[in-house]
Amino acid sequence: MCTQEGFQAQRSRLVGLLVSGSLEGFESILDWLLSWEVLSWEDYESLSLLGQPLSLLARRLLDIVWSKGTWGCEQLIAAIQEAQADGKTPEQHGRWDPHSTHPAHELQSHRPAIIRRLYSHVEGVLGLAREQGFISQYECDGIRLPVFTSSQQARRLLDLATVKANGLAAFLLQHAQELPALMALPCEAAACRKYVSKLRTTIAAQSRFLSTYDGAENLCLEDIYTENVLEARMDNGPPGSPQKSPATLGLEELFHMHGQLNKDADTVLVVGEAGSGKSTLLQRLHLLWAAGRHFQEFLFVFPFSCRQLQHLAKPLSLRTLLFEHCCWPDVGQQDVFRVLLDRPDRVLLTFDGFDEFRFRFSDGERHCSPTDPTSVQNLLFNLLQGNLLKNARKVLTSRPEAVSALLRKYVCVELGLKGFSEEGIELYMRKHHREPGVADRLLRLLRATSALHGLCRLPVFAWIASRCHRELLQDGGGSLRTTTDMYLLILQHFLLHASPPDTAPHGLGPIVLRGRLPTLLHLGCLAFRGLGTCCYVFSGKQLQAAQVDAEDISLGFLAPAKSQGVPGTSAPLEFLHITFQCFFAALFLVLSADTPPTLLRHLFNCRRPGSSPLARLLPRLCVQGSECRESGLAALLQKAEPHNLQITAAFLAGLLSREHRDLLAECQASGKALLQRHACARWCLVRSLRQHFHSIPPAVSGEAKSLHAMPRFLWLVRSLYEMQEERLAREAVRGLSVGHLKLTFCGVGPPECTALAFVLRHLRRPVALQLDHNSVGDMGVEQLLPCLGVCKALYLRDNNISDRGICKLIEHALPCEQLQKLALFNNKLTDDCAHSMAKLLACKQNFLALRLGNNRFTAVGATVLAEGLRSNSSLQFLGFWGNRVGDEGAQALAEALGGHQSLKWLSLVGNNIGSMGAQALALMLERNVVLEELCLEENHLRDEGVGSLAEGLKRNSSLKVLKLSNNCITYFGAEALLQALERNDTILEVWLRGNAFSPEEMGELSRRDTRLLF
Repeated sequence: MCTQEGFQAQRSRLVGLLVSGSLEGFESILDWLLSWEVLSWEDYESLSLLGQPLSLLARRLLDIVWSKGTWGCEQLIAAIQEAQADGKTPEQHGRWDPHSTHPAHELQSHRPAIIRRLYSHVEGVLGLAREQGFISQYECDGIRLPVFTSSQQARRLLDLATVKANGLAAFLLQHAQELPALMALPCEAAACRKYVSKLRTTIAAQSRFLSTYDGAENLCLEDIYTENVLEARMDNGPPGSPQKSPATLGLEELFHMHGQLNKDADTVLVVGEAGSGKSTLLQRLHLLWAAGRHFQEFLFVFPFSCRQLQHLAKPLSLRTLLFEHCCWPDVGQQDVFRVLLDRPDRVLLTFDGFDEFRFRFSDGERHCSPTDPTSVQNLLFNLLQGNLLKNARKVLTSRPEAVSALLRKYVCVELGLKGFSEEGIELYMRKHHREPGVADRLLRLLRATSALHGLCRLPVFAWIASRCHRELLQDGGGSLRTTTDMYLLILQHFLLHASPPDTAPHGLGPIVLRGRLPTLLHLGCLAFRGLGTCCYVFSGKQLQAAQVDAEDISLGFLAPAKSQGVPGTSAPLEFLHITFQCFFAALFLVLSADTPPTLLRHLFNCRRPGSSPLARLLPRLCVQGSECRESGLAALLQKAEPHNLQITAAFLAGLLSREHRDLLAECQASGKALLQRHACARWCLVRSLRQHFHSIPPAVSGEAKSLHAMPRFLWLVRSLYEMQEERLAREAVRGLSVGHLKLTFCGVGPPECTALAFVLRHLRRPVALQLDHNSVGDMGVEQLLPCLGVCKALYLRDNNISDRGICKLIEHALPCEQLQKLALFNNKLTDDCAHSMAKLLACKQNFLALRLGNNRFTAVGATVLAEGLRSNSSLQFLGFWGNRVGDEGAQALAEALGGHQSLKWLSLVGNNIGSMGAQALALMLERNVVLEELCLEENHLRDEGVGSLAEGLKRNSSLKVLKLSNNCITYFGAEALLQALERNDTILEVWLRGNAFSPEEMGELSRRDTRLLF
């Protein structure tokens, strides 16, 4: 029995059940409720409004059913069960009377069975009804709208029969009786089973071998796949509440996250920088589904590549997209497509590489017909919006720069692919090198070379290190610091591999490069033209135009594209990865004799025509207008995607560095041209950073001047690092006079930390460096160490940092006089780093703030930290919220802080502190004469603990704010506080929100003392 009270208690779960499937499932529930007369016709019409969000309709249904009492609540539960079982069993419900004297009522009473009988026959029934004059052509066309599934068309026909009194209801009763009963679920039909089997086989074949990075296709995905760090940012609740750490997911949990951005959307967005493993992640998903191991809630999976889709010039329909460009049904195409439309919740579509789709997302043109053709971009955009195949799941991967705010409106969950953890790097190398000792030697080398180790966080660099392990082990890897170094290493590997064994020299020397210069220029020309036209898959005609021949292809940087191509023609080719295309484009600009130095202004401008002045980080070079004509190369640069140009520009800066410029100069006739290009690149970078610094608004009175850097600032810094010139870095930041540098949510990982440290260590004034909500990790912390000397504060919230990273940071921070503040919220710190924290407090007598909220400290760590506090006389802010110190830890901290002479703010929110801990804190209040704010929300103080704190307040003369929200306090505890407040004029606020007070009690207490806040 389901009571109304029990029904209300289950409301959230019921809403989840009603919206978890498709609109088809919701309407099936309405069919049962209508047939049992739980819903009136007016109720049903209010729940059948087109265009309303399913969640809104579900809540409206619950309100209607609840108003009908216990019986109605029970009937809804029964209807949900019937709807869930309806499609899985043959028709088994009672027959109707085809000659009933009340045909409309009979149609309603047997509505679910009649809809099921009409399924697959709606078109024929409509034709007969039209011939016999029961419905008009207008009504027939309305029912036939392609936006409706077959079941929905049947429902609309029955709805029409209910309101028409011309015999249509009697006709439907009689004709439906003559139709054959549907003996099984549509998806169990032979045609559908055959198609699903073919789809699984096709996708299994496509996903078996690793298709990214290695064109030889000799890497079995099952053998070498390594889990990547996949994070979903959690909903942080109302403003002012403690922020939650991102949730780390396994691939199998991809669809288990509740909507964080738009709960009515169906698209999961996976963002990650180039080379972070997005394509491989999707390939793994496809393989797991095809093998029947995971994601079996989906009957159909359709994988697409955006770089392939953008080449479809002809208009196409949804049916054409799924069948002609993914997998063709050998039989029963119409039946299979009908099942897809009827059960969109069983469909998964994946779109890889949205950043390589040359069309920008727009929701201006709506397209709802699954059979009418439209442009490929309009088809994709309407699928993402849910105008087509609503309730089908979509997974979209992209680099973050290509995701607009408009697109995010149609995303239910956004996940970030962060690259390998340190354990992931080790596992990856061991999977690739099973020979005894090889993986161990390679891992030792990586750990000893911190910059290289940081780069290998991204799978593309891990692959390069693995592929070139012999060269690395032979040379020691010590000279590899930059991204350009790594790509020159893989270039060397491929060039030497293609040379005869007895003639191949050691290393990448001028002889090797000169011998392959035509090949490098051909590939570079192809890459450059591709970037300029947003083309990443090349036909035979494009290869011929760039003079790329079979010998050039044999080098290994081009591989067959993952599409079938056009029958009868050679398979199209693509670079192993977009970063390789950018690298060869940069190589072309450096080595080509046709590249004027002034062309680099377009590369470093990196903006679209019409972009706002704020987006222009790089100026045009000052050249006379009469002499400045846009060449074909410049026009291509202006049309290229900005994020690809940024990668290309960073490579170009690296190739023009002093270390590599001498090598490249020996490969071309004019060393002077290289020097001119180098000078131009240097001028661009320095001028751009200075212009960026000059655009910083003046400081607010009383605050430090701050710079909230954008991702393009990071690109400039990385380009400076690629050039590896200390003098250039010093010159670039000479004009920076800010007190606070903010780089939050900028995708900062270990490579970016390396570049930041390289540049920022030349600052003349100390700066507060804020890197919250990034992917710094332990490896990134290690890369930041060279710039600690210029940091007066370091903010590293939400950065996946462990004890190892923080211990190393503190070890290097001890001699840094400038560093006075550390913020480490939301990381993975435990008691094991408490000794380092205590040492920091004991040794640095100018240290001001330590914030350790939402980590994993217990009473053990708090006790160790208390020892450091006893020796410290400077700390003003200590944040310890969201840990697990309990009463014992609170006692240790309280004893250490009783006589502390500087601490003004202490937060112990959410630490499982009870009355014993409160007693210790009360004694601390009696002795402490400087503490101004004490935060104890979300604990278990109760009235007993509050009584102890009240006693402490009577003897305290410094505390101004006491926060006691959510502590199970009753009126008796508040009474004790009132008595203390009568004797304490210093305290200004006592927070008591979320405790056990009635509205009347809150009103009375507020009247007695306005300092009590509810």
